[in-house]
Amino acid sequence: MKTTYFALAASLFALPLQAQKTKQPNIILVMVDDMGYSDLGAYGSEIKTPNIDKLAREGLRLKEFYNNSICAPTRASLLTGQYPHKAGIGYFDVNLGLPAYQGFLNQSSLTLGEVLKQANYRTYLSGKWHVGNDSASWPRQRGFDRFYGVIGGGANYFDAEPMPLGGRAYPVVLLEDNQRIRPAANSYYFTDEITKHAIRFIEEEQKTEQPFFLYLAYNAPHWPLQALPEDIAKYKGRYDIGWDSLRTERLARQKALGLFTGKENVAPRDSSVPEWNNLGWNEKQLWKAKMEVYAAMLDHVDQGIGQLLQALKALKQDENTLIVFISDNGAPAEDVAHFGVRAGRNSGPVGTAGSFEAQGKNWSYVSNTPFRSFKGNAYEGGISSPFIAWFPGKIKANALETGTAHLIDIAPTLYEIAGAKYPAANKGQAVTPLPGVSLVNLLLHQTPVSRQQPIFWERAGNRAVRRGEWKLVSIYPSYQWELYNIANDRAETQNVASRYPQVVNELSAAYFDWAKKNDVVDYDKIKPASPLLPKRGS
Repeated sequence: MKTTYFALAASLFALPLQAQKTKQPNIILVMVDDMGYSDLGAYGSEIKTPNIDKLAREGLRLKEFYNNSICAPTRASLLTGQYPHKAGIGYFDVNLGLPAYQGFLNQSSLTLGEVLKQANYRTYLSGKWHVGNDSASWPRQRGFDRFYGVIGGGANYFDAEPMPLGGRAYPVVLLEDNQRIRPAANSYYFTDEITKHAIRFIEEEQKTEQPFFLYLAYNAPHWPLQALPEDIAKYKGRYDIGWDSLRTERLARQKALGLFTGKENVAPRDSSVPEWNNLGWNEKQLWKAKMEVYAAMLDHVDQGIGQLLQALKALKQDENTLIVFISDNGAPAEDVAHFGVRAGRNSGPVGTAGSFEAQGKNWSYVSNTPFRSFKGNAYEGGISSPFIAWFPGKIKANALETGTAHLIDIAPTLYEIAGAKYPAANKGQAVTPLPGVSLVNLLLHQTPVSRQQPIFWERAGNRAVRRGEWKLVSIYPSYQWELYNIANDRAETQNVASRYPQVVNELSAAYFDWAKKNDVVDYDKIKPASPLLPKRGS
């Protein structure tokens, strides 16, 4: 069977672009926002995600796929195939005054849209951009034929009004192509609109004979926790058991699914997460409601994926379409409605249009099962994502592989599948070479990834290196290296740095060499006064 997959792939990729035409596969890249490693049924969750689970059952899952721990740097790497600093977004979508931290994609880092357009693809984006606020950096200016969605880091789900965050109004710029739109409040649900526009784009594309690339970037289940009543109703009472029991349930499912053997270490409870049974009655009511709404939001994303699959089948494009599904970071620790006097304002119950609640660290501790830590952090809970790839007749059904892949590997993978050439220059300007590796052999016939260089991370002073079984990590503001053997301790419970000083020295040297080449600077030298918000008036 493996020979058959290889032959299919080889025959496809060997064809000149002119001969491929309609034979080039369609590509759909799905990214959800702030979803933890264990939040899908296919990765151990009780949340109803039958359509995404279908993709996993009929395709391939990876145990180890890495993101950049937070929204904008992840999207920078996903869209360009570069490490985030090299693409200009080493910190976030705010300008810190240096090229590696300018807050928008630079011109030497080509987007998936720009490269795939040159390979005869129609290119579409529906959802969240978050890699450049200025109109010169919007999707239509960076290779996408059509765009619907928000430019910044988030939005309400029932309106496009500014969000009350950090004592200020966070601007929400909702666009269709390059046109600012302001729909009436409570006239839509944002997740639905993202799905509808994606389907509309690919239906319109059928008027041509070109293949399409769709980047479907859902904002859900990112806070604020807002969902449709009928979806919330499905989960009423489900989370009365609390986070301690739920985490135990998910661990058991992960073992049954083959993600873990059950012999591995499991990260202990975060010291800031209380025992469920120690909460008072009123506290439990709020926390139960939060998780019911969070589950409802992800449930609705899954419904959208189901609608997309139905549309592909109706258009007779399902057998010629690759779908890749990932999350942008681990589940978050922030509880934005309760961060003191500068918190977001709540004007309605959890789940409604007035809610500004977040899942919070207590439930995120479950979402990131079995790992430690959260979004924004270089431990596994911050940088680990589910990875599902579905391509009927090309990818073996129900395949489960280790993977050890990263966002920088997506671009070379899609370019190989599309038969696209990544240029050395564009519009007279040199283009930064791709540092990642193609995952085509892994996807088509489960060949382990061959990587010459380690994988690296740096974001807001948090640093890490992954090479083989070893992971070196330090968490800001500490500059003390920790070393973990991920092969048997992916939960990072046993720091073995003192036992393997040579490994620490080797990986540390590799990190500093990478940091120099990627223009990484000491976080204390660029640390902004307001960590995430754009400047007033932007």
